[in-house]
Amino acid sequence: MRILIIGAAGMLGRRLTEQLLANGRLCGSQIASILAVDVVRPAFSSDAGPTLETATADITDANALRTLVARKPDVIFHLAAVVSGEAETAFDKGYAVNLDGTRHLLEAVRQVGEGYRPRLVFTSSIAVFGAPFPEKIDDTFQCAPLTSYGTQKAIGELLLADYTRKGFVDGVGIRLPTIVVRPGKPNKAASGFFSSIIREPLVGQEAILPVADTVRAWVASPTAAVGFLLHAANMDTGLLGDRRSLTMPGLSITVAEMIEALRRVAGPQVAGRITHQPDPEIAAIVAGWPRDFLATRAEAAGFRADADFDTIICDHIADEEARKAAS
Repeated sequence: MRILIIGAAGMLGRRLTEQLLANGRLCGSQIASILAVDVVRPAFSSDAGPTLETATADITDANALRTLVARKPDVIFHLAAVVSGEAETAFDKGYAVNLDGTRHLLEAVRQVGEGYRPRLVFTSSIAVFGAPFPEKIDDTFQCAPLTSYGTQKAIGELLLADYTRKGFVDGVGIRLPTIVVRPGKPNKAASGFFSSIIREPLVGQEAILPVADTVRAWVASPTAAVGFLLHAANMDTGLLGDRRSLTMPGLSITVAEMIEALRRVAGPQVAGRITHQPDPEIAAIVAGWPRDFLATRAEAAGFRADADFDTIICDHIADEEARKAAS
């Protein structure tokens, strides 16, 4: 079993790679090699072993992707993307990476030739949906994004379905919820504050809340997201038919409920480190995001959500303690 992970230097890419190394198997087969690629070389522990190889590649470079895919990986995880806030402000970059890069990857697979049809797991987003929303969005709701990022992901889903229909790939698109709590420093995602209002107070730092605490979001933990990726690689895609993208299960929760969960887990002093400073630009982006789903198809296909937000916070605390102990 040969695996290619594109976007392996990101938070989910690193966690996915580490989990695959720990598991040693995927799709019932022993993992022979993992090629972890990003625009910067991914860094992993020195004891990762001979199974792992790291490399740099820019997915806007079609030739670079052809070189990677020429190795004929059995499973390709496509995680590379310009995140929501940056895709909105850096219009050309967003389309070059999120749209052109995805097309380059699909074309690289197609050009390998007849007989090669890898499983391709594409990380999409609930940003493919745009307001106005029903109370709960079901699997028949149309994709009508209101952001550049959502538009790019929606086009990627259509490409994935068409290249699958033509027999070039065996594609699975997973629409990720907002991932909370992200470790490390904030990125340029408009959703970054959902993590920062938990992450920073837990380490004694002040956090800025740029939206009203009544804002509701559809969220999942990093652990759940890695589980989604692994299940997408293993699942029976015959269950999907021609509709190759699925909205992942998650938790529908308001910011106020997140803060209350933080208060329960870590105490009122920690929760008191959050300051409300409205940011109209972020608020406008978030206002166009969906808030609640009926992820019926995904759940029927075996994808599973987090139990509750308290557990997400506790898991983040445990992960951070484990990381400190290992460093």
